[in-house]
Amino acid sequence: MTGRLAAVNLAVVTEAEWAGDPSGRTGIDKRPVAGPVLLRVDGVAGDFIGERAHHGGPDQAVYAYAEEDADWWSAELGRGVRPGGFGENLTTYAVDVTGAVIGEQWAIGDALLQVTKPRTPCTTFAGFWGMPDLIKRFTARATPGAYLRVLREGEVGAGDPVEVVTRPEHGVTIGQVFRAMSLEPELLPRLLDAPELPEPIREKARRRLSGSRP
Repeated sequence: MTGRLAAVNLAVVTEAEWAGDPSGRTGIDKRPVAGPVLLRVDGVAGDFIGERAHHGGPDQAVYAYAEEDADWWSAELGRGVRPGGFGENLTTYAVDVTGAVIGEQWAIGDALLQVTKPRTPCTTFAGFWGMPDLIKRFTARATPGAYLRVLREGEVGAGDPVEVVTRPEHGVTIGQVFRAMSLEPELLPRLLDAPELPEPIREKARRRLSGSRP
């Protein structure tokens, strides 16, 4: 089965007390759009990011979440989870996002993307869902979705195939990085095998392995 984009989602700017940005605005509420959307090196054209201290930038230009993982949450919570409900720009179908290897490249539409790191749940996410225990539950589930760099800018749209064109041999996956940093510290040495992993995460892994505090 060929992977594809189920939806491309852009932010509806929301003002809320739980928004992490000092302005009180957040772009976590993303909704499907019709037609192609331009993916740029610095982010998704037409999107909104409120808390830029922790979101956005080249290593987090695009966020992808799997429709299959959203379906699990829908069944778990007994409520529908629409595309964009995790704050993702790209909702994928038949793509192993948790098993994606750090540094692997995806060709979608005119764009070329590179898998960089897992998403870390935050209080804004919990506030948006109205679930104070969401961070704990999201961490335990360990299907965090993937951030991507934009190696070649281009337009993408719902229905576009998602093709993995290269995959590094080190085999370090999104799921392994997430579990290493949150649940299974015994996996930390594996993170140093992935040169494509953003340096702040590699440095944090080195500090934890050496026993020093951040």
